[in-house]
Amino acid sequence: MIKIKISENESGQRIDRFLIKYMDKAPKGFIQKMIRKKRIKLNSKRAYPDDIININDELKLYMSMETINKFRSDYEEIKSNIKLNVIYEDDNIILIYKKKGDISHSHLDDKESISNALIKYLIDKKEYNPELEKTFTPAISNRLDRNTSGIIIGTKNYNALKNINKAIRNRNIDKYYKALVYGKVEKEMLLENYIIKNSRNNMVEITDKNASNAKRIETRIKPLVFNDEYTLLEVELITGRTHQIRAHLNFINHPIVGDKKYTNKNINKNIKLNSQFLVSYKIKFNNLDSGLEYLNGKSFEIPLEYKYDEILKNIF
Repeated sequence: MIKIKISENESGQRIDRFLIKYMDKAPKGFIQKMIRKKRIKLNSKRAYPDDIININDELKLYMSMETINKFRSDYEEIKSNIKLNVIYEDDNIILIYKKKGDISHSHLDDKESISNALIKYLIDKKEYNPELEKTFTPAISNRLDRNTSGIIIGTKNYNALKNINKAIRNRNIDKYYKALVYGKVEKEMLLENYIIKNSRNNMVEITDKNASNAKRIETRIKPLVFNDEYTLLEVELITGRTHQIRAHLNFINHPIVGDKKYTNKNINKNIKLNSQFLVSYKIKFNNLDSGLEYLNGKSFEIPLEYKYDEILKNIF
């Protein structure tokens, strides 16, 4: 039998979900069986799967240390060569500028990512010790395509992670992009359509009609400056689907300059870019709670990189 004292970074979650993370290699059925057979006690009483654990609660696991260790992943040292460009940081969140080419989350074959760089950054600052934590790992709450640059939201504790993710789901974090598109857009528009993902080619399709595998999307666009050939748009991402902005703008015949995936190959190619002119340049926090109220009404904005500024100067 072992005892686990619940700390702040485990508090506020269901006991079954905590155990699935604590013994991350164990089948879910095993966890459910241990709870059902009363091998898990919460504060010396029988535990139920939907019990919520809180700070200073005590869990007792009536299992051998050998069994528990068999179901727990070994600690793997985090390495990263990415130097974080920090826009803002406090005790709960960190806003990071992701440059074009960096990936947001690690893949099995590529562990160089903003998420790993964040973990290493906090380890180096001694704000996070993975060998002392039971289940929590600092994480990023939004992702950007590899060739889209801009603001990434990182979270330093479980409460921040849970509530920033909830705020994103509830659309309480406004996300704004700048995109240079082909053609003249003269008025603000709210684009409302449906998106279908094609996993075979990692692309999406926009349609006017709903379908069983389609999801509704909303994108608001506002022209900032335009001429007969190009428009610089401010794009508000209301729903956040994969490739939503790129595909949605192409759907209305205003594809993003430099986009190789969602751009008609026959259009003007006077501007030389090897990836899309799309930057997540501003975020704004609204209606946050649970200790994050101090962020409400605050917005954070980054300037465009020099190369993008130079392109705009040459065409407007």
